[in-house]
Amino acid sequence: MNILTLITKHPTLTNISSLFARVGLATLFILTSFSKIQYFDATAQYMTTAGLPEFLLPLVIAFELIGGLLIVLGFLTQLTAIAFAAFSVVSALLFHFQLDDQIQFLMFYKNITIAGGFLALASHGAGKFSIDHLLLNRPS
Repeated sequence: MNILTLITKHPTLTNISSLFARVGLATLFILTSFSKIQYFDATAQYMTTAGLPEFLLPLVIAFELIGGLLIVLGFLTQLTAIAFAAFSVVSALLFHFQLDDQIQFLMFYKNITIAGGFLALASHGAGKFSIDHLLLNRPS
């Protein structure tokens, strides 16, 4: 066994790791969508401090919830992952770009790291345990 190809040479491990990656990345956004619903007014007020209009909040909630579910299910994975990567970078720039504040510095790079995870997912696809796989591999 070659340590450099521990996962990539084993299709089962590749597919399981893709599934866990999808669930791990998406869970954060699904949970935060519920938090935004629970604390709707406070979240809307926080958005306005970044110069964004309140009417965007329902769209953000829908994006996080529906997009998160699409990632978990592995449906439209590459497109959704690219959208989440962009969303994560924009969120980092709008809400966490106070790099002299240690907490905001960490939050900024957390978002950049999440974007990197989504780009990796976009480049590798959803894997075998996904709706994308079922649709791409069904007989014509």
